[in-house]
Amino acid sequence: MPSAMHVDIARLVLGQRWAAVATLEGGAPVASMVAYATEPGLGGLLFFVSQLSAHTRNMLQDPRVSLAITTPDTGEGDPQLLPRVSLQGRVTEVPREAPEFEAAGTRYIERFPDSEMRFQLGDFKLLRFVVDEARYVGGFGRAVSLSGDELREAARAVQG
Repeated sequence: MPSAMHVDIARLVLGQRWAAVATLEGGAPVASMVAYATEPGLGGLLFFVSQLSAHTRNMLQDPRVSLAITTPDTGEGDPQLLPRVSLQGRVTEVPREAPEFEAAGTRYIERFPDSEMRFQLGDFKLLRFVVDEARYVGGFGRAVSLSGDELREAARAVQG
């Protein structure tokens, strides 16, 4: 049974859809933003990204990626108390001819209906990010590291 904090982490990842993504370009970190949809049980986070973007080219060249997801800042209070999680893992491409592409693409479009027309464009790639580990800060004195498996277990508990 996952801890309450692990469940909070899973809810944060499942509840958001926009993250800062850090990729590697020539050995140096590069940060940008990416929209994501989640697969059941956080088996993966799906990105549908253009090859014209530097972060896409970087992910295809070096699959090591980190995502930062946070509760939105309302402009009030101390932003350092906002719950946030940093996820480390790797991306793999879900090729258009792969059997799982249709289901993954449908999941992404359900989360982002306006993206449907981009699925007709050849320069976009569907990528699956699988979490290896996570570091969560839930406010002052509330921090924990967990494995990707622990995060997936907590997501399954949240999703039933």
